[in-house]
Amino acid sequence: MRRLAAVGRAELLLLARNRTAMFNAVLVPLLIAGFLAAGGEGADPAGTARVVTGVLGFVLLSVLYYTLVSTYVARREDLVLKRLRVGTLTDPEILIGTAGPAAAVALGQMLLFVGTGAVLVGLPVPVNAPVMLAGVLGGVAVFMLLAAVSAAFTRTVELAQVTTLPVLLLCFAGAGVAVPLDALPSAVAGALRWLPLAPVLDLVRLGWLGSPGKGVAGVLAEAARPAGLLLAWTVLGWVAVRRWFRWEPRR
Repeated sequence: MRRLAAVGRAELLLLARNRTAMFNAVLVPLLIAGFLAAGGEGADPAGTARVVTGVLGFVLLSVLYYTLVSTYVARREDLVLKRLRVGTLTDPEILIGTAGPAAAVALGQMLLFVGTGAVLVGLPVPVNAPVMLAGVLGGVAVFMLLAAVSAAFTRTVELAQVTTLPVLLLCFAGAGVAVPLDALPSAVAGALRWLPLAPVLDLVRLGWLGSPGKGVAGVLAEAARPAGLLLAWTVLGWVAVRRWFRWEPRR
C-alpha cells in the first residue's frame, strides 16, 4: 500500500499541474450537475435515472478510460514506466498506482452525480446499494484494464484521440445512452448488451431503482447476468494486459 500511495501521489501532482484535466475534474461536473438539477424536476423517475446513469457512463469513458490511455502512453514514452519497473514495484502496482488519481476523480464525480440525482432531482434512495456499488467498482476496474490495453496500440498521446474512438462509440451505443436499446432491433440490441459499459449501467440502475414487482431477491437474481458479464470483461482485460501491454517506448 505504501508503494501504491507513493506512485499515486506522484501521479496526482502531475494531474494537478494539468489545467485541462483539472477543469474537467472540477468545473465540468458542477455544470453537468446544475443541468441535471434544472431539468429533472417533475420528470419520470425511470427516465431521469437513465439520464443520470448515462452521465456515470460518460465519466467512466471520458474521465477514466480516455485520461488513462493518454497517461499510460505519456509515461511509457517518457521512460517513466521503464524506470519504475527496475525498482521494487510490481507490474500491477505500477499500473494501479498510475491509475489511482484518475480513478479517484472519476469516483468523486460519480458520487456527486448520484447525490444530485437523490437530493436535487428527486430520485429515490438506492434499493440495493451493494449492487449499485458493485457496478461502479466493477466498471472502474474494467475501464482501467481497457485503458492499458488501448495504450499498447497507441503510439503517441495525440493518437489516443483516434485509438480510443471505437471503444467510446461502441460503449455509448451498447449502454443505450444516446438511443435506448429497446428502440433498436432485437438482434442489434442483444449484441450491444455484451459490450463492457452495458452491464455496469445495468447494475447501477438495478441497485438504484430495483426491479418492478420484485424484492431484494429479485434484484439479486436479475443482477447475476450483468455481474457475470462484468467479471468476464475484467478477466479478459487482465489477460489482454498481460499479453499486449508495452513497457518500452514505441519507436
